[in-house]
Amino acid sequence: MANSNLPRRIIKETQRLLSEPAPGISASPSEENTRYFNVMILGPTQSPYEGGVFKLELFLPEEYPMAAPKVRFLTKIYHPNIDKLGRICLDILKDKWSPALQIRTVLLSIQALLSAPNPDDPLSENIAKHWKTNEAEAVETAKEWTRSYASGA
Repeated sequence: MANSNLPRRIIKETQRLLSEPAPGISASPSEENTRYFNVMILGPTQSPYEGGVFKLELFLPEEYPMAAPKVRFLTKIYHPNIDKLGRICLDILKDKWSPALQIRTVLLSIQALLSAPNPDDPLSENIAKHWKTNEAEAVETAKEWTRSYASGA
């Protein structure tokens, strides 16, 4: 792993992610680009995503930690705060980012978002509308998508 051009902070965060992974989350840097992480988040229990394994990509821009990491779901997911391109609507990835936050914090926040979808701050209008008008049915769809796209098979 060529670390010479990486800031110490990224090296330390990477080592911590590998040595003390957060429960239900794994993140490992790509061989070719150590600013690019392959992430897996397990669907939280008691959520429509339970049993699912979700792949994400996380990229640390040059400005990190002054700028937020870029994170995207690669696994299709039915969620009001995640659009069909996998982009995530999460305050800390936008205006609430702070250099005090870390990759780990970001991934834990995304995991929490799976447990608590917020249709009032939607990225996907249709899904948010579905969630608000018929939550039970939306949750059922989310479960179906989890089975279809995130079963890890």
